[in-house]
Amino acid sequence: MPFAVYVLGLAVFAQGTSEFMLSGLLSGIAADLGVTLPAAGHLTSVFAVGMVIGAPAMALFSRAWPPRRSLLLFLGAFVAAHVLGALTPDHPVLLASRFVAALAYAGFWAVALSTAVSLAPAHLRARATAVVVGGVTVACVVGVPAGAMLGERWGWRSAFWAVALLCLPAVPAILRSVAPGTGTPGNTPSGTGVESAGVERAGRVSARAELRALARPPVPLTLLTMVLLQGATFCTFSYLEPLLTRTTGLGTVWVPVALALFGAGSFLGVTVSGRYADRRPVPLVATGLAALTLGWSALAFLAERPSWTLCLILAQGTLAFGTGTALIARVLSLAPGAPTLAGSACTVAFNLGATLGPWAGGLSLGAGAGFVAPVWVSAGLMGLALVTAGAALRRPGPAPEHSPEAAVR
Repeated sequence: MPFAVYVLGLAVFAQGTSEFMLSGLLSGIAADLGVTLPAAGHLTSVFAVGMVIGAPAMALFSRAWPPRRSLLLFLGAFVAAHVLGALTPDHPVLLASRFVAALAYAGFWAVALSTAVSLAPAHLRARATAVVVGGVTVACVVGVPAGAMLGERWGWRSAFWAVALLCLPAVPAILRSVAPGTGTPGNTPSGTGVESAGVERAGRVSARAELRALARPPVPLTLLTMVLLQGATFCTFSYLEPLLTRTTGLGTVWVPVALALFGAGSFLGVTVSGRYADRRPVPLVATGLAALTLGWSALAFLAERPSWTLCLILAQGTLAFGTGTALIARVLSLAPGAPTLAGSACTVAFNLGATLGPWAGGLSLGAGAGFVAPVWVSAGLMGLALVTAGAALRRPGPAPEHSPEAAVR
């Protein structure tokens, strides 16, 4: 695996920590800035909106640039936004900085996914995807608890400074490992089988041609399956604390344990999926979706039993991120004619699901259906995902472009 792929995974870990760490910092932010807790919670919402808008917008904005330039620009903007956030005493400025950070992170993630796949040999592309996505799971397991500990000890601003500092080592690493203009690793000799055509093509293929590639069946159905899968995952994950403390009967001390189990499972799932998704992607996706549907249903039935609940949380984390990684790899392989926008489409699908799931789970709680209700919503969303995936997996992939010159600007 080219060294550059691991560099991209490290940078995604640093930025992914910022995406999730606010869950442990909101009370401190609200008290320091003199705003209500719901107002502080808008910092999370505006980040999600920035991710959804930023993935396609930033990919289009930077599509004519070499990947190294795009990656460094987005990383620099992300660091600058966190420095501003750490210094500002104003809530509106902090909101704006979070939006800018989300735009930069979305752009970086989209370019990083496409770059990692194009740098890896054909038989390791799913593993390259897993390395980049694995940065997010490591952020959940390590970065988010560390950010919460920093915030508790030295204040929420220290967590922002830590994220900015954590991003800095990726700058020289990207300069060293990603060659300018080509997207190939600077330390990879020719003839190794590393393909950079996808990255090079980003500067020549028109945006319209990339959109056509994304619109060809079964790409839209695969992206919709990703939205539903992530929606199911974040629906239950967002309301795990009341489920554990009020239905399962566990004390609050078990909440971080359960979150760590879910994070460890997600890392395991990404790792395993990266090793097998290149060989048998369709059986892996189909089996994962079916197992997730059964798993959420089982958790709904067994939520009052602590041992079963904790085991299922670990299993669902493994299945959710393992299957999600395989779906991302499949989208990238189904849309070779969209070297820039395929990664951004996956980023949008991930974040739409992360927005849809908590909203749907909140509606079920508001309806008075009990704290197990979000788990049943997750099972229902996975049922829909099985339907869309069944239709997608039955459709052949899009044919390659036979006249690429028609797509050249």
